[in-house]
Amino acid sequence: MPVPCAIDTGWPRARAGAVLTIDLAAIRANYRLLRARAGGAECAAVVKADAYGLGAAQVAPALEAEGARTFFVAHIDEGIALRRHVSPGARIIVLHGALPQTEDECVRHDLVPVINDLDQLRRWRAQAATLARPLPAVLQLDTGMSRFGLSERDVGAIADDPDALRGIDVRLVMSHLACADNPDDPASARQRARLLHLRGALPRAPASLAASSGIFLGPDFHFDLVRPGAALYGVAPDATRPNPLHPVVRLQARILQTRVVGPDDGVGYGLTYRPASPRRIATIAVGYADGFMRCGAEDGCAWLDGVRLPVLGRISMDSMTVDVTDAPERLIRPGATVDLLDTRRGVDDVAQAAGTIGYEILTSLGRRYHRAYVADPAPADL
Repeated sequence: MPVPCAIDTGWPRARAGAVLTIDLAAIRANYRLLRARAGGAECAAVVKADAYGLGAAQVAPALEAEGARTFFVAHIDEGIALRRHVSPGARIIVLHGALPQTEDECVRHDLVPVINDLDQLRRWRAQAATLARPLPAVLQLDTGMSRFGLSERDVGAIADDPDALRGIDVRLVMSHLACADNPDDPASARQRARLLHLRGALPRAPASLAASSGIFLGPDFHFDLVRPGAALYGVAPDATRPNPLHPVVRLQARILQTRVVGPDDGVGYGLTYRPASPRRIATIAVGYADGFMRCGAEDGCAWLDGVRLPVLGRISMDSMTVDVTDAPERLIRPGATVDLLDTRRGVDDVAQAAGTIGYEILTSLGRRYHRAYVADPAPADL
């Protein structure tokens, strides 16, 4: 597959309030690191939610060029869209499985559904009978997260029925760890033991348990296939330890206007910020509609020429205000840019300030940016 190199998407650069640069080389480097950690297990790639908001059409070909052969999405239509951007031999697995009356679409687009309950299994078996040929599927087992998957009773029913898997080509048996981001939590070991127990009642097939954080729990959790998602995009697998992954995104927001405010002035909705002394402030063109939440704004900042620019007051839908008093005056002008996401302040830092996780920050990044995809490290400036 061709690898996208200098692809621009979204709003035209000259008209966009911010530029989001996605470093495909960093994503590929993260994939190599994760694959090495996985040892002999196959390293798949999770590209659901449009590759965690970064663009599956650009990310998936880069990952396939790096060696990924199996891709996970959440919905059938994500799989249909992805099929156009990967090679015919790539395997696309749909985590939610096939909704009623969508089995034909799975077959037509060569998608592999995850079977999460007995009704999905019945319908996929009927589809195989109609086509008079085996159909591939993944069986998901609920090992303790109580979210998706076949229960122990369901597995027992399958084991007791010789026709339960007739026409089903079981390519993988999988489960999902609930507490993998906390290496000391004993829940992961319990889930692993439960997977081994339930898997023993089913026909022999490759197994998968570890997603991003689970890969770092060690070889006992790798089984035959690992499924990194957020880690591909630079999100830390364990917030208590240094992040071994490369940052993937840089967000540069344009300055729209500047002014000087004093002790008699208030800033933003509710006038929640009032300076104790004169400050120079800049309004920049990113707000909560662009993925920067109001929650935790008081801990937020931007950067310019190595100077930290604290966020002042509440974040608005389309803008926020930062303190540029200490920044070089020659750089403070309408149209100039400040960094909201970069190597100094990444998605995990922004998430911590907002009381959430890096996954939510990535998938919330809005569609009003100019998006630049590069195969080499992001340029120093616009």
